[in-house]
Amino acid sequence: MPFARCPVCDRTFHLAVKDPAAWMNAQTAGDKLPALMCFYCWQNEKNTTAQDQQYMRHIAIFASGTGSNARNIIEFFKNAPNVRVALVVSNKKDAGVLDIARENGIPVQVIDRPMFYQSENLLDVLKAHDVDFIVLAGFLWLMPAYLVRAYEKQMVNIHPALLPKFGGKGMFGIHVHEAVKTSGEKETGITIHWVNEHYDEGDIVFQERCAVAPNDSPADIARKVLQLEHRHFPEVIQQLLQPASRTTDKQIR
Repeated sequence: MPFARCPVCDRTFHLAVKDPAAWMNAQTAGDKLPALMCFYCWQNEKNTTAQDQQYMRHIAIFASGTGSNARNIIEFFKNAPNVRVALVVSNKKDAGVLDIARENGIPVQVIDRPMFYQSENLLDVLKAHDVDFIVLAGFLWLMPAYLVRAYEKQMVNIHPALLPKFGGKGMFGIHVHEAVKTSGEKETGITIHWVNEHYDEGDIVFQERCAVAPNDSPADIARKVLQLEHRHFPEVIQQLLQPASRTTDKQIR
């Protein structure tokens, strides 16, 4: 039998693999060794795939508006081997984020206040979709205690300012950027934080800054901040979803 060089590890190996019994078992099971890949690299590839499947994470995105962050997150994880956006939840039946979800074949759930605050039925919906991580991407309602308990350190929110400044009830969207402008701040940014039962008070896991120029309008500030959101939010979520981050309060930056 001839020799070949493995393109993965660059080792020379005999085409008659060193573990013929394992090779035969793999062939019987329907697995195929990729051309010119040695048995050891092939086996490592199979183990890596199995590990990815073991740590599969299922995200639910909560949003109230057009869903630009939701779209960005969906695109980011579209081909991820161990992360899937499993559900999109909105409190507005005509929210643009629902159209984005449907375009991508993602199930949606529209909620009202009685369902959200007067029952725990939403937990059953999340469980039905195997959701183990929640992302708030422009969701305007305060999270109820039962959801916070069920997803402690497994639910994150993004806020368009540098908390603890410009946070709290009523501080969302353009209201935040108007307040930043009025206060004369020289910088602003984004904050990604764990969610608790209070607006914008959960432990911070990530912040990034941008400059505020003297002639910037609130709309200008909003555009700068949105760029930061799109650049960093999916990557931070990805880091938090890693196995080592599951139960730790991880300060990324």
